Order: sequence, then C-alpha cells, then structure tokens
Amino acid sequence: MTTGDLLNIHPTELKFPFELKKQSSCSMQLTNKTDQYVAFKVKTTNPKKYCVRPNTGVVLPGATCNVTVTMQAQKEAPPDMQCKDKFLLQSVVAPTAATAKDITTEMFNKVDGKVVEEFKLRVVYIPANPPSPVPEGSEEGSSPRASVHENGNQNTSLFCTVKGSPEEAKEEASEAWSMVTKLTEERASALQQNQKLRQELELVRKEISKSRAGGISLSFVVVLVGLIGILLGYFVKRT
Repeated sequence: MTTGDLLNIHPTELKFPFELKKQSSCSMQLTNKTDQYVAFKVKTTNPKKYCVRPNTGVVLPGATCNVTVTMQAQKEAPPDMQCKDKFLLQSVVAPTAATAKDITTEMFNKVDGKVVEEFKLRVVYIPANPPSPVPEGSEEGSSPRASVHENGNQNTSLFCTVKGSPEEAKEEASEAWSMVTKLTEERASALQQNQKLRQELELVRKEISKSRAGGISLSFVVVLVGLIGILLGYFVKRT
C-alpha cells in the first residue's frame, strides 16, 4: 500500500491478466486519510489503450473509492511481457461538500504553494492462464490420478469435455451418412418426377393448341388420361 498525506493507494502496481484479443481489467482502492474532502485525477502515458472509471472524483473523509482500469484488447504481446505504460494519480484537498462535477483542471496545478500529491503506478502483465505448478515430492512413476489429487489447486479450466468412444463416433457417422444418402435419393426422384410432369404438360399444351385449331383429337384424350393416371399414381405413392 502506498501512503501519502491525503490518500492510501492499494495496490501499488496495476496488474492485468494478459490474453491476446481480450479485454482485461484491474482495480485500485483510494482511501482518504484526512478529515477533509480530497479530489483525485488519474492520468496515463497511453490514454488510447486504457479506460479509467472514474478518472476523476472526490473521496469523502475516511471513505474509500474504487477505481477500475480497463485495458483494451491487444493484438500482440510485448517482448518478454514487459509493459512500459505508467499511471499518475494526483490528489489535492477539495472544498467541503465538493462533488465530481466541481473538479477542474486548475485544481491540480502546482501554483501558489498548493500541495498536489502525485503517485506513479506501473503496469504489470500476468498470464491469464498460468501453468499449474508441479507438486513437490512427485515422482515420474506416479500415476496421473495421484497427481491430480495431490495438487488441490489444479486449474480446472485446463480440462476439456471428452466425447464418447470411437465406436460410438463411427456409429453416429454411419447414421448421418445413411440419412444424407436417403435425402439425396429422394431429391433425385423428385427432380425426375418433376421433369416428367413438365414434359407431359408441354405435350398437353401442344394438344390444346391443336384442339383449338381443329377440335379435340383422340390422341389428346389418350394423353390426358395418361397424365391423370400418372398424377394419381404419384400422389398414391407419396401417401
């Protein structure tokens, strides 16, 4: 904990769990040591990378204020996971009953003997999923089951759900393939029936054209009866 005349700051470093392409947050607590109102302001060397809520505020006498710092998702990791970003926390005595709306930039100017406390905090990256430590005294010949029981702090996020046996997977694949084959055959049959109906309809259209010109012919009646028979057979088969 960092101690000043106005505020206690905890922690002294901003530690972010680092994982590529994922946002990360950490928090710090500001405790007012005095019987006066204390205004604070948070600055950083990389403002586009971080979001601070609240970045300014007033801490009442003896009270504590939580500040959340959020780091935007990063596309690449820095060399050796070392971060050069820093934060600066400024604090100053504020008028009694002051609120966050009363805070101005001029309040933190070091003029006319005004006391402005400043604290620098560095940024530290920590792995989001650190490897589990090897239990002391474990032997190479020990069984995997024994290792899990001995290490009570085993990270459960490293375990994944395992699917069924290979035989079950083969059976499911075979059923899926049979279903696909059946659907393919039904689709081909439907297309074939559709093509046949189109041909019959085209023939009927031609016969109608002839009948308009010279009356209904015997061949038209035969074709029409045949078409009706095909349609009836098709619907009977579908039902």
